[in-house]
Amino acid sequence: MGAARPVLLGCDFSSAPSARKTIVVATGSLSPSGAAVELDALLRFNSLDAWGEWLAAQPAWVGAFDFPFGLPRELVEHLGWPGTWPELIAHYAALPRPEIRRIFAAFCAARPAGAKFAHRATDGPAGSSPSMKWVNPPVAFMLHAGVPRLIAAGAFFPGLQFPMPQAPSRVALEGYPGLLARELIGRRSYKSDDAARRTPERRRVRAELLQQLEHGATRLALSLIVTPAQREALLDDASGDAVDALLCLLQAAWAWPRQAYGLPADMDRLEGWIVTA
Repeated sequence: MGAARPVLLGCDFSSAPSARKTIVVATGSLSPSGAAVELDALLRFNSLDAWGEWLAAQPAWVGAFDFPFGLPRELVEHLGWPGTWPELIAHYAALPRPEIRRIFAAFCAARPAGAKFAHRATDGPAGSSPSMKWVNPPVAFMLHAGVPRLIAAGAFFPGLQFPMPQAPSRVALEGYPGLLARELIGRRSYKSDDAARRTPERRRVRAELLQQLEHGATRLALSLIVTPAQREALLDDASGDAVDALLCLLQAAWAWPRQAYGLPADMDRLEGWIVTA
């Protein structure tokens, strides 16, 4: 943790952003008591370049990003890919997406039903999708698009890059909004990218989720501070992207003051770990 207070941010990501499906970044700050997070702004980016350039232009931030930072060790070792994270990411970033899909599909095809995908150690406690999944959601392509741009923006990845700088100015953590949402509303749906499924019931669930966040009802012991206008904007975003960015913001706020950003000492240095899992 640096001497200056960084901007805290949470990011709901898309590997193919557009005006219709933007990358959403929630920025905020931790209260002096450390018990509350104030939402400052919800920013939207309709291209990967615009998002990466904005991150690079911010002098100091700690962010939680809703996409995987690593691949399952089992998959990497089976493919004979580099066994250290920086070299693995360089190798992976150089592959075109169709080639990634072909390699991963062949890996899955050779495995028994019910165990097609390899998983990271963090997937169990976080309840997250395997990072090699290329559809529904295409997190393998999100890793491919997102991590190299974070590196280009000057981000440091705790637990994956060594040695840790004394005071890194930009810190990237892997977030997962579903982990926090399920703690409050279980498996009930609060969002949909399908316009036909953007129902009043999902809006009611979003309202319940926000209310509980404002009351600090999660195990993170952080309450959320939003203005009435911000609350309406979060409720009106039926895609849930803004809410997901907000959930990642809370994960970043929890991690920032903690030793090693709250990551477990025994985390797999190749696979990565979802913060707060």
